[in-house]
Amino acid sequence: MLNIISISIVPAIIIIIIVHGYIKGVDIYSAFIEGAKEGLKTSISIMPYLIAIFVAVGIFRGSTVLDIFTHLLSPITNLLGLPKEILPLTLIRPISGSGALGVVKDIIANYGPDSFIGNLASIMMGSSETIFYTITLYFGSVGIEDYSYTLKAALISYIISIFLTTFICSAIYII
Repeated sequence: MLNIISISIVPAIIIIIIVHGYIKGVDIYSAFIEGAKEGLKTSISIMPYLIAIFVAVGIFRGSTVLDIFTHLLSPITNLLGLPKEILPLTLIRPISGSGALGVVKDIIANYGPDSFIGNLASIMMGSSETIFYTITLYFGSVGIEDYSYTLKAALISYIISIFLTTFICSAIYII
C-alpha cells in the first residue's frame, strides 16, 4: 500500500493543482512560465553566495585546518564529555552537509554503527543543520545582508544541541 501511495503522490498533486487552476480560471501555462522565470532569477541572484560558501568549504576541507581545530579543542571537549572522534563532525556540520556526511561515513566505518561514537555521530547528523549554507541560501535569495542575530542564535542552538545530544546518548548508551 505504501509503495502505491509513494508512486502516485506526485502525479496526484500535479493533477490537483491543474484542476484547481482550471476551476479558478487561471491560465496554468502562463503561471508556470512566470514561476519558472522567477525561479531562474532567484537562482542567478543567489549564485555568488553559493559559490562563496562552496569555495570556503573546499578550502576548509582541503587544508589541515580541521585537524588543527580538532587537536586544539580535544582537551576542552574531553572535559565536557564529547569524544574527540566526533569533533570533525561538529566542526564541519554547520558548514557543509556533504562534508559532514563524509565524516559520519568515516566514523561509522571505523567505529561501527552500533558503537557509542557511531550512534552519537548519526544522531548529531540527523538533528543539526548546515547553518552557513542555509543562511547563505535563504538570506541571499531575498537580499538580506545583515544576518548577524540569526547566525548568533543558530550557533548558540547548535552548540547546545551538541552537548544535549552527547548527554542523552551517554545516558541511553549506559542503560
